[in-house]
Amino acid sequence: MSYPFQITSLEQYHKDYKKSVDDPEAFWSGVAENFQWKKKWDKVLEWNFKEPKVEWFRGGKMNITENCIDRHLSTMGDKPAIIWEPNNPEERTRVVTYNRLHKRVCQFAQVLKNNGVKKGDRVCIYMGMVPELAYAVLGCARIGAIHSVIFGGFSAQSIADRLDDAQAEYIITCDGAYRGSKDIPLKSVIDDALIGNKTVKRVIVYTRTRTPVSMLKGRDVWWEDEMEHAESQIEKEGVVSFPAEEMDAEDPLFILYTSGSTGKPKGVVHSCAGYMVWTTYSFVNVFQYNPGDIHFCTADIGWITGHSYIVYGPLSTGATSLMFEGIPTWPDAGRFWEIVDKHKVNILYTAPTAIRSLMGFGLEPLKGKDLSSLKILGTVGEPINEEAWHWYDENIGKKKCPVVDTWWQTETGGALISNLAGVTPSKPSWATLPLPGIQPVLVDENGKEASPNPAEVGALITAGNLCIKAPWPGILRTTWGDHERCRLNYFTAYENLYFTGDGALKDEQGNYRITGRVDDVLNVSGHRLGTAEVENAINMHAGVVESAVVGYPHDIKGQGIYAYVIFNSKHVDDELAKKDILQTVTRIIGAIARPDKIQFVSGLPKTRSGKIMRRILRKIAEGETENLGDISTLLDPGVVEEIKNGKL
Repeated sequence: MSYPFQITSLEQYHKDYKKSVDDPEAFWSGVAENFQWKKKWDKVLEWNFKEPKVEWFRGGKMNITENCIDRHLSTMGDKPAIIWEPNNPEERTRVVTYNRLHKRVCQFAQVLKNNGVKKGDRVCIYMGMVPELAYAVLGCARIGAIHSVIFGGFSAQSIADRLDDAQAEYIITCDGAYRGSKDIPLKSVIDDALIGNKTVKRVIVYTRTRTPVSMLKGRDVWWEDEMEHAESQIEKEGVVSFPAEEMDAEDPLFILYTSGSTGKPKGVVHSCAGYMVWTTYSFVNVFQYNPGDIHFCTADIGWITGHSYIVYGPLSTGATSLMFEGIPTWPDAGRFWEIVDKHKVNILYTAPTAIRSLMGFGLEPLKGKDLSSLKILGTVGEPINEEAWHWYDENIGKKKCPVVDTWWQTETGGALISNLAGVTPSKPSWATLPLPGIQPVLVDENGKEASPNPAEVGALITAGNLCIKAPWPGILRTTWGDHERCRLNYFTAYENLYFTGDGALKDEQGNYRITGRVDDVLNVSGHRLGTAEVENAINMHAGVVESAVVGYPHDIKGQGIYAYVIFNSKHVDDELAKKDILQTVTRIIGAIARPDKIQFVSGLPKTRSGKIMRRILRKIAEGETENLGDISTLLDPGVVEEIKNGKL
């Protein structure tokens, strides 16, 4: 059985793609008919990229949780919605059916209501990867509260900044979380983040690790007590279901913070209806999902991948989504393969960083693991290199599983460029063709459409900055509280185009290969970090005068962080100073932003107007020391030689 909008042949892909470009309103209206609406839309699409203003399914009323849960209950209430695999393989797996998911989400919606949460309120969620995180996300969506999930690796300062930006009044967290051999004290990080906070009214704490925590009277409450009370309320009233709030198609569903080229957190806002349609459509088509398949996305729900392809996309499809609390290398490097074998996983969706890391352990961890259930493999977060692609294809897929290389961003809501598993051709390390509704264009620095260059004999390759000409349902609507920032970030670089910030190549068949960021943003292990954000954190260290951060090729992470630092004392223990700087970055942003290399320098290459020439620093970090371009116009050209000689 396939879904009504599922593309099942290359011929159908070309036909659907043409229709999506020629008549987007008719095309997306046809797709949207397959969802549950409280009221149909008045107009499918209204847009301009100048303001920018994008509205999909205007006038439509719906609730995403009815599409993710309620509509499946009569036909597959007893089917697993979520299979939860704990960090510790000795601990019991939990299977959450659609009926159980419905009950828990309704219960938690009642908990939120009891604690004063209303439609439009912002709720910050800082939890480990437990099913309760999914209940919290869906409970917020059920009552129309706007959730903002923060990855469990961010520091108290990063959380405080996000709470402040969103003006969040409610927090849902855990006492702690397990991640490999580590216990992460989530509640105490939240306590630190709340020092001086005047807006947060309530913190709901789920018990996971039994870590001792401080509970403030009047502010902090236990998840378990609240759920028990909500259950007795629901039973007393004889109500089986908590009614889903009627949401306008364009009401905000969630805020997800992402790094930009400045240090200030940037809250990407996704709306209810367009996001729902896009995640479901892209999930079904990219992964060629069939009813009964078990889909294992290894991401954390703190990132957009987890939002779209663990929670909303799969559940709206009526899929079974596998959720994993741990990491791929603990207790050993066979953990992913053990999970695939144990749960007979059909679709495995992970990051190139994880694949490269597991490659390093060789084939020993694969011994005795039955991977024959796998039908489709996927990668996400960064371009996958050919060596890793072939290792994944040969050793995990046994050359029988299509590998989908998905390109997308927090801002896009779901995959935009990807082969459709087994339907459209794959090409190692190329994202390949755009999904229907996506109109990419490569432009040069001046915004002119780039022309092909004869890159090699018999091949014409076009290179340029990747932009998109028209909106798709999952495009971001704004950045929270600052629409001008949204306009400046994405819609002003090139007129009437959405600029992705990525460079790309295009071959004669129309396939795209993403070459990486062209702005001041790093892509470390598939997660974006602004260079300004990392520099600001380094500069907070008392001994640092100034710093400049660039990316460089890293065997495992794809891109590593190379920091050039001017320190204010000559008499310094370099190793100790480096450790202090790393500790400072961890405190301010989180361990994810720690530089891989720190080089102490006496100066930085600057123009006479004071701009740091990161292009030169990037080339040196990459090992290119000859072709640095004209450095005679720099304020102090001599500093470049010193930096080259001191390269780590």
